[in-house]
Amino acid sequence: MSQEQIGTDRESDDGELAEDEVEAQKMPLIQHLVELRNRLLWSIGALVIGFVLCYLVAEEIYEFLVQPLADVMEGEEGRRLIYTGLHEAFFTYLKVAFFGSVCITFPIVAGQIWAFVAPGLYKHERRAFLPFLMATPVLFLLGASLVYYLIFPLAFQFFKGFETAGGLGTLAIQMEPKVNEYLSLVMKLIFAFGLSFQLPVVLMLMARAGMVTSKSLAAKRKYAVVITFATAAILTPPDVISQIGLGVPILLLYEVSILGARMVEKKRAEREAAEDF
Repeated sequence: MSQEQIGTDRESDDGELAEDEVEAQKMPLIQHLVELRNRLLWSIGALVIGFVLCYLVAEEIYEFLVQPLADVMEGEEGRRLIYTGLHEAFFTYLKVAFFGSVCITFPIVAGQIWAFVAPGLYKHERRAFLPFLMATPVLFLLGASLVYYLIFPLAFQFFKGFETAGGLGTLAIQMEPKVNEYLSLVMKLIFAFGLSFQLPVVLMLMARAGMVTSKSLAAKRKYAVVITFATAAILTPPDVISQIGLGVPILLLYEVSILGARMVEKKRAEREAAEDF
């Protein structure tokens, strides 16, 4: 038997095995709907339990979120956060509890999504997609940590600089943030940085799908710089330090994405060469 025939037979056998693997996991539509309902119930149940637990410690979570502002105002007497509506503090704690629940239950929800989707994928597709799923919360945590420990202190110090002491014939201007407005700003920036740090995951998945290549990403680097800093100017407070704090990490992640795309292309070429052999 010739080498070409052996390669053809091997490729045919691999294709049949892959087809058999998917065929073995096929389910009727009603079973898919039942499975989807079960996964949704598990996810919603996890969110509800997480919400209740987070509400019990909502005050502590809010104190953690407000700590960067407290550090900026440290040593100044009479500093406070205010609420002007009777229900404002209550709804703020509800938002804190929901925010905390989404964060702590993400691994469970993602696991339920994966458990529903994975049976419909080939084995090599599951093996390829799983690392991206695991990298998502890690990158989000890195982005959230960057904004909490670096951007918040710089931004709050910038905003505090607009205070005036007042004098003869003038009134003092003092910063007294509202509890709900502060939480909205914090949540917006945490999610903005966390989602921005998903750039390598998105671009490497696009590279695996053949939608982009490492060469095309490298060629569009100058456009990426412009878009990155334009996005940073929209998402961050209006000071240069915060904008650079978001823009520079995203550009570094873009370069990491180019390297990741090259690795994906190299593995694809090696796999195709092995199949041809």
